Amino acid sequence: MRRLLTIAATVLLTATTVTACSTEEGGGDSQGAKVAFLMPDIASTRYELYDSPLFEARMKELCADCEVIYNNARADASRQQQQADSALAQGVDVMVVDPVDSTAAASIVNTARAQGVPVIAYDRPILESPPDFYVSFDNEAIGESIGQSLVDHLRETGAEGGLLQVNGSPTDAAAGLIKQGIHTAIDDSGFELLAEYDTPDWQPSDAQEWVSGQITRFGDGIAGVVAANDGTGGGAIAAFKAAGLPVPPVTGNDFEVAAAQRVVAGDQYNTISKPIKTVAEAAAEVAHQFVSGEEPEGETTLFDTPTMLFEPTVVTGENIAEVLAESDQISPNEVCTGGYAAACDAAGVA
Repeated sequence: MRRLLTIAATVLLTATTVTACSTEEGGGDSQGAKVAFLMPDIASTRYELYDSPLFEARMKELCADCEVIYNNARADASRQQQQADSALAQGVDVMVVDPVDSTAAASIVNTARAQGVPVIAYDRPILESPPDFYVSFDNEAIGESIGQSLVDHLRETGAEGGLLQVNGSPTDAAAGLIKQGIHTAIDDSGFELLAEYDTPDWQPSDAQEWVSGQITRFGDGIAGVVAANDGTGGGAIAAFKAAGLPVPPVTGNDFEVAAAQRVVAGDQYNTISKPIKTVAEAAAEVAHQFVSGEEPEGETTLFDTPTMLFEPTVVTGENIAEVLAESDQISPNEVCTGGYAAACDAAGVA
């Protein structure tokens, strides 16, 4: 699970029901199939900006007259269940689900299975009732990577004090894996864990409020903050700025434009560049195999589910110029706007 697994793919999607895709690669029973693509929230911008259009584009290449039914649950597990039920009522042949609640989504799997519709868990695992396939990032590796990167930096700079740990949603099993990875990195690091928080629905405002309370408790005794994604990291940074205190090194994950800007400006220590294009395309490939009557094979098994995992890249001020130059997710032009132009120049971002 500490290796990058590659898959041929390309991408697709928008924001309601979209006709999917393509030509030579399509074939057989897949023609005219319907594929549901159900995402969890808008707290992270990646689902609307990257995952959806990339998944849709690859499906379009694979199956010219297939149909993609897209919905975002906006952090509401009940809404996601309703969206899944609606997709099934529309006759979908396969469902790709990034669950709001990894446990509650078992009911989606059970309902789909009763109708003979395979389910692909995307990004986050589905617990209790294993789906037919799981395509994701190595979330435990993400947590360990951002935590170890922070610990190494604090040691190099001779920082003193303890750490705050801002986890993701308690209903998201992927957040639990990230949390485990963070603990692997920091528990024996020599830096005391001052306090830890599971952020409901990954909401940045909740992360900011909690960190503000910890600033009141610990003040300048906080050496760093291990935040599980860019939204919670941004919330932590906002809390320190609102308190009028220097911002300690703060981690992130997702490589959002705002996070990349904070990294070049020195406000955020690291983030994670995920191969979203690769993973979205991989999910489309697996969905196409299912609708073509094939049985996809995983590279490993996780949560009793055939699985493909992809390992991302830690991004800091030291390598952000290189990562941006090679990224198919965001461009230097998106990052180096307005007041960030000078910071980009200093970081070597062209």
